Amino acid sequence: MTLIKSISGIRGTIGGQTNNNLTPVDAVKFAAAYGTWLKSYSGTDDLKVVIGRDARLSGEMIQNLVVSTLVGLGIDVIDLGLSTTPTVEIAVPLEKADGGIILTASHNPKQWNALKLLNEKGEFLDAEQGAKILALAEKEDFEFAEVDDLGEIIKNDSYIDIHIDEVLELSLVDADTIKKAGFKVVVDGVNSTGGIAIPKLLEELGVEVVKLYCDPTGHFPHNPEPLKEHLGDICKKVVEEKADFGIVVDPDVDRLAFISNDGQMFGEEYTLVACADYVLSKTKGNTVSNLSSSRALRDVTEKHGGTYEAAAVGEVNVVTKMKENNAIIGGEGNGGIIYPESHYGRDALVGTALFLMLMAERGGTVAELRASYPSYFMSKKKIELTADLNVDALLEAMHHKYKDEEVSTIDGVKIDFPENWVHLRKSNTEPIIRIYTEAKSQKEADDLADRIISEIKEAAGL
Repeated sequence: MTLIKSISGIRGTIGGQTNNNLTPVDAVKFAAAYGTWLKSYSGTDDLKVVIGRDARLSGEMIQNLVVSTLVGLGIDVIDLGLSTTPTVEIAVPLEKADGGIILTASHNPKQWNALKLLNEKGEFLDAEQGAKILALAEKEDFEFAEVDDLGEIIKNDSYIDIHIDEVLELSLVDADTIKKAGFKVVVDGVNSTGGIAIPKLLEELGVEVVKLYCDPTGHFPHNPEPLKEHLGDICKKVVEEKADFGIVVDPDVDRLAFISNDGQMFGEEYTLVACADYVLSKTKGNTVSNLSSSRALRDVTEKHGGTYEAAAVGEVNVVTKMKENNAIIGGEGNGGIIYPESHYGRDALVGTALFLMLMAERGGTVAELRASYPSYFMSKKKIELTADLNVDALLEAMHHKYKDEEVSTIDGVKIDFPENWVHLRKSNTEPIIRIYTEAKSQKEADDLADRIISEIKEAAGL
């Protein structure tokens, strides 16, 4: 499936046929649907939308199409050019705009791009809003502006600097404290906009920066998802440079991973754990992550006297739960830090600053910090199913089988055992069940996943 329509936007591969790929026709259609919805939602025709993009090869083409479509609807566009997802998110309220679109396929490879859609708060749309936009795109019932009513394009390339200033002004970030620590850090910007934003932030904080793949050409030097198997170069570079640690971001800079001083992965799951540890040590409060994230966040939160809650998978669900529970920090186990004092969106710049503060105040090495946290190991597997199987019934059968355990059904079935957990989720895009487990050793996590897979197959008669 190379064109995926969801409540958070539309993503697809460049080229190919309309309705099957993200072609120019599809980009125009979905931009028009968003603009048409925004007029109805805002109750006015006098609208302003912020647009920014990552550095991928198709970015400028898709941006030109989207911007021109909105102008054709009579909507003014603030064009940030090369930007990051969190930068666009903070720009929307600062500009008093009515919405925003980020042109990025996040961690997907270079042939992909996407339109990620924001509301007037700079936050992702909810399910109901997203469904309305998909329906409008399907109908193609658009009314474009007359020639005298076309929108205007206002270019503003200063927002990465504004974003950095916003980070420096956070109450728990002190540039002098970080400067005194004298850090040396390697940055892998995967040749996208993180290569602009993260080094700039670090230099403002007095950190010595070693750049690796920080030229925003859009030619990703490795698979852009920040996972261990893709990050051999920076792991070597951190050791060679005798750096304090390494920073890796995805192309749109909302995911953040660290490399320890010994060249080992700190673990994406532990990015949020470390940042929360710092924030909770200064401010009492609660945390939220999604159901598939590490139990380590719960442990650290409870150590500081706070309450941890789990949300359904998806940033909009985490944000909703954070607002309900007045969480002071939250996010997702994929290295996504959401810090409401800044804004309700995953932000690698904010996460970087909080982590530097933690290291500057606590001292020691990053490897020692990682060793100080509860140690958990995850397994991520899947079962491919035939289309005639009733996946919901299979999940219900697993729920019934483990009804005496602590079970959540807000997003698939999550079973919390005393020493480990398993999360079973139906994929939205293919006939599979995803099986995530976590335990205190890799073998336990893998064994639990294999056991659950066998039980599902038995229930399905496979």
